[in-house]
Order: sequence, then C-alpha cells, then structure tokens
Amino acid sequence: MAEPLIELRGVSQAFDDHVVLKDANLTIYPGDALAILGPSGTGKSTILRIIAGLQTPDAGEVYIKGQLRHGPVDDVEHTIRMSMVFQQAALFDSLTVEENVGFFLLQNSKLSRRRIRELVNEKLELVGLPGTGDLYPDQLSGGMRKRVSFARAILDDPDDVADDPQILLYDEPTAGLDPIASTVIEDLILELQKTSGCETYAIVTHQHSTIRRTGKRLVLFYDGKVQWEGEDLDQTDDPYIRQFLSGDIHGPMEIVG
Repeated sequence: MAEPLIELRGVSQAFDDHVVLKDANLTIYPGDALAILGPSGTGKSTILRIIAGLQTPDAGEVYIKGQLRHGPVDDVEHTIRMSMVFQQAALFDSLTVEENVGFFLLQNSKLSRRRIRELVNEKLELVGLPGTGDLYPDQLSGGMRKRVSFARAILDDPDDVADDPQILLYDEPTAGLDPIASTVIEDLILELQKTSGCETYAIVTHQHSTIRRTGKRLVLFYDGKVQWEGEDLDQTDDPYIRQFLSGDIHGPMEIVG
C-alpha cells in the first residue's frame, strides 16, 4: 500500500466542555476520494481544519507524508499545499470573481496581473464559469459561488512546483443546494480529480447523492472517533451506517439538539 499522505493519530479536540474528537485516527492515501460521514456536531469539519493546519488539536499527532507536524502551520521539512473549499464558499463580497480566485497569487506571487488574470480565466473555464471574472459574489447563485471557490482552491503558480495542491478538502460542498445544483457540484468534484492535477480529496457531507457519487472510501464519525470504515454502503450491516442512511431515531447514535 502507498505511503499515507496524511495521518491523524490519537487526535482529541474539545471546545469548552464539548468534546468533539476523542483519540481519533484517520489516514488519507494519495489518490483517495474519502467521504467523512456522521451526524452534526461529531467533529467532521474540525477534522478538516486540523488536516489543513487551521487548528491545532488538544492532543494527538498529525503526520504529513510520514513527518510529524508540530503546529497549526505546516512546518514539516517537505510541506505540501492543501486547498480547502468552505461550506459557505467564503468569498470576499467586495472583490470581483477574478480577484477572489486570484487572491493568493495576487498577494504572494511575483506573477504579473495579466498572467494571473489568464490563470484565473483558465480555472473559471474549468469549473464552467467563463466570462464571470468581472462579477461580484452577490451577482451569483449559490451554486456559482461554490464553483468560484473551487476555482480558487485549484489555482496555483505554474512556475512553482511546491505550489501545486496535493489534496482538496471539501466541507459540505452541496449543503443548501437544490438537487440539480448539487449534481453540478458533484460532477465538478469528480472532474477536478481527473483534470486539476490534484487526485486526492476528502469531503465532509450529509447528502446521500454526494456520498454515493463522490465517496470511494467512507468513514463514519460518532462519539469522537471513527465507528465504521468501508467502500460499499449497501453491503454492510453496521448499525451506525444503517441508522445514518435510514434516519432512524433508534440506534447506537443518540439524537443531538
């Protein structure tokens, strides 16, 4: 088996008195299409933030390509770039689509404004939004804003090999979208795995169509840790998965809220 790209070992995290992760373990391999499932409040989005280095766990270890990461910033010797697509798209309302997508390169690269515009337009074309660079977020639908955030996540400096994202992290990318818009986003996730140069992703989702279409390997979190891991939802009698899929109020997972 290939060397893990990312490993979480014995990770714990609490917010005040609310414990969301308890000695949790998770491994992501190169080429993974990992779907992270579970009821609300079980630490799924927290897992993504810890992976991305946006948050330091209270306990446990995070390994990037076998090297221990010590803090919230990826400070291992051979760092990898990770890109995250947030649930609410997280676009700057006062910036155009072009400025939102190109924000990182505009702030951190030596590329000319013209070259960055060309790269931005390439990514907008890739996510099906050609000609939208001069628009503002409030002029876009919810699904279009999500696609803009995808374009931003995969934008990189072609002159800097280290700038290529090696994993995309999706936090509820189809939340709040109608079935048709969700299908568009699901198609885009699958297409980007083939065309963006980044073959690995982890996705947090509750939506059944998104789980079935984008999750090739699945893990279910509950009570602070992984309770089930597998590839075929329909061939398991695991009580956690059966309750999650059916929405039954009776089962090993208690109703929260």
